[in-house]
Amino acid sequence: MTDARSILIADDDRAIRTVLSQALSRAGYAVRTTASASTLWRWVEDGEGDLVITDVVMPDENGLDLLPRMKRVRPDLRVVVMSAQSTFTTAVKAAQRGAFEYLPKPFDLKELLAVVERALARASTPEAEDEASAEKLPLVGRSTAMQEIYRTVARLTTTDLTVMITGESGTGKELVSRALHDYGKRRAGPFVAINMAAIPRELIESELFGHERGAFTGALVRGVGRFEQAAGGTLFLDEIGDMPPEAQTRLLRVLQEGEFTTVGGRQPIKANVRIIAATHRDLRASIRGGLFREDLFYRLNVVPIRLPPLRERTEDIPLLARHFLDRAKASGLPGKQLSPDALERLKRHAWPGNARELENLMRRLAALYPQETIDGTAVDAELAEAETTAEGAPRASETLEQAVERHLKMLVAAHKDGVPVRDLHDRVMAEVERPLLRLALSATRGNQIKAAAMLGLNRNTLRKKLRELELPVVRGIS
Repeated sequence: MTDARSILIADDDRAIRTVLSQALSRAGYAVRTTASASTLWRWVEDGEGDLVITDVVMPDENGLDLLPRMKRVRPDLRVVVMSAQSTFTTAVKAAQRGAFEYLPKPFDLKELLAVVERALARASTPEAEDEASAEKLPLVGRSTAMQEIYRTVARLTTTDLTVMITGESGTGKELVSRALHDYGKRRAGPFVAINMAAIPRELIESELFGHERGAFTGALVRGVGRFEQAAGGTLFLDEIGDMPPEAQTRLLRVLQEGEFTTVGGRQPIKANVRIIAATHRDLRASIRGGLFREDLFYRLNVVPIRLPPLRERTEDIPLLARHFLDRAKASGLPGKQLSPDALERLKRHAWPGNARELENLMRRLAALYPQETIDGTAVDAELAEAETTAEGAPRASETLEQAVERHLKMLVAAHKDGVPVRDLHDRVMAEVERPLLRLALSATRGNQIKAAAMLGLNRNTLRKKLRELELPVVRGIS
């Protein structure tokens, strides 16, 4: 095909060059391959190629270092970067230096062909600022799930789009928000975080938007809120699902109009911030329950990022464990390493506390065990102690179903041990319904019509259940 689109491939691995050359040639492209960055650069400088696919590590030059030069002489040339060093920093550097796409090795051939097709079908993205980062790795992991997060974050570094990060407690939601800021357009500005669950609801509006002197009792001076503190930078709204309704309304207005007023103030202030929100809650369920505004959810959920729990990326555990041991050593604890059986034991653990739980374990092992190499016996002992301590304790990340199952296990175990358990179904249903009805009546101040509507029950059905469970209707009950 004389009019075939031309693709230049640079990779020092002959097997990869062969596979890519054969696959792309079968797809109808004209392909040239090389093992050196210098040859690739000569081809690009001579005007060859409609697309470049390059490795990062090559014998004569780093592909990422070559990328800005290629973009300067050929601004419209699309470049796809591949790397076995599949870290967050690699993905971000590739995006910042103008790569069309980043693919971690090993890659899926069908995905690469799809990327090539996209790259040749539309204009390349604008060149990003060429700035190497000397910061330490902000996110760790080489699993497929983490690679997708790296690529998503890398694409967002040149935008101010609002991001919603979801995930269980301990999965690293604030780490991702910091990475979005530190590698983004607003990195020269401040990063300001506020945890909605940690602030009394009556103070949240003042904390967010500030207040004027005399706006309320005790407001002796003007207070600067987080929106003003974060001007020019990023505002991270952690545990957004715990924001009270009145503050949700004000935040929605800010997102719609781009400005806000302080508590007690009248002069609008421009909201010059990028918003990143995070929660471990199911906000769609909160919307159905009337606890979170649907219109606010869609304003915040412009770009959703779900962080997987550690049990869904067990292949990252050895890398994370090594990372946390290195951090422990840097903080003054003895240097340690893990034996193969210790790593296997770590992979079998459920990790309800996710990466945070793993980091705490690594610090304990570094502090308490004298041997340089930690074996599986030591890991077993520490995990058994943690599991015993947590037995019967509620976990922030667990669902209602998981909590009920955890309590039922004790009843079933008692039955197996010879303690008879009768009418288990009726007993469990009563124990779940009793606090549910109490809380519904409390939330509606004893109004049975409103409580029935909240629960999705007929009023007569609610009355019948109250009689059966011997629950009195008391206003303000808690």
